[in-house]
Amino acid sequence: MTFRQQLMFWLAAFIVFAFLLWLLSEILLPFVAGAALAYLLNPLTNRLERIGVNRTLAALLMVGVMVVAFIVLALLIVPVMAEQLSALISNIPGYVTRLQRLLAEQNLPWLRRLIDAGQGSETMNDLLSQGAVWLAAFLRSLWSGGKALISIFSLLIVTPVVVFYLICDWPRIIATVQQWIPLAHRETVNELAREIDSAIAGFLRGQTGVCLILGAFYAVSLSLVGLNFGLLIGLISGVITFIPYVGSMTGLVLSVGVAIAQFWPDWTMILLVLGIFLVGQFVEGNILEPKLVGESIGLHPVWLMFAMFAFGYLFGFVGLLVAVPLAAAIGVLTRFALRRYLASSLYIGEKTG
Repeated sequence: MTFRQQLMFWLAAFIVFAFLLWLLSEILLPFVAGAALAYLLNPLTNRLERIGVNRTLAALLMVGVMVVAFIVLALLIVPVMAEQLSALISNIPGYVTRLQRLLAEQNLPWLRRLIDAGQGSETMNDLLSQGAVWLAAFLRSLWSGGKALISIFSLLIVTPVVVFYLICDWPRIIATVQQWIPLAHRETVNELAREIDSAIAGFLRGQTGVCLILGAFYAVSLSLVGLNFGLLIGLISGVITFIPYVGSMTGLVLSVGVAIAQFWPDWTMILLVLGIFLVGQFVEGNILEPKLVGESIGLHPVWLMFAMFAFGYLFGFVGLLVAVPLAAAIGVLTRFALRRYLASSLYIGEKTG
């Protein structure tokens, strides 16, 4: 096959894959979630297998730990989080009103001009309303993409079964796929596959650790200083940290807004809440990210944010699950194509004489 034929083949394959993902997005959730969990748990299974544990038994152990962790989470944490979330949503209008009143009471000329300028067109309420509409639309797209199988059956039965079988058959699946690769391109494809796996593993496993550590730090610290809904805000900040910079900024804005509405005019408490996120940002940028994620995964934060929002909007919750591996694969393939282009005669030019 010529290069053009190969390009057309892989472009057609990508279009078919995207179409099937869109067409089947409402039933793919437990299978995609199972594949993601199997990918994350496979290294631990390999370690157990290397020390002499039968792979089937190791896979069963991994699934058992996962199910127990899910049940504990559902029984202990979810009810508390749901209660705090409901209370936070009901208190948001009061917090917004109090913040607006506090801003209006401040004798700041630039702030007064800003508020007066907004009276004729888009006021703060208009902006908040537009933001709420956009957020509601985004959440609806996530819900519509996964609502068909977001049920007790799919979470407790289908997904663990998928995880178990994929972990058991993972080496066989990899070996089978390798046999399908044309011999002339097998070395190149294997190299690209290793690079994609390194990018996905480096980000998923590393960023998951960052999310857990930061979420626990924010939740405990904000709760200790007495911030209303500190546990909820901290855990949300940790989870959203999976998208670089978005989680910390979201948590910072939300927590400082609640702190001002709750503690004003006690600047000590407000600055204490602000300091918690500054410490978290320092630890994330200088300790956690370099140690757990590294700098060579090849996923630029802007590209990752775009991929997650785009796939989440197009394919719902399933899109969010596949956004990181697809973003990593596209990034690796783009860099490979760029290297080939820079080494080609199209870029260098034909040698003369």
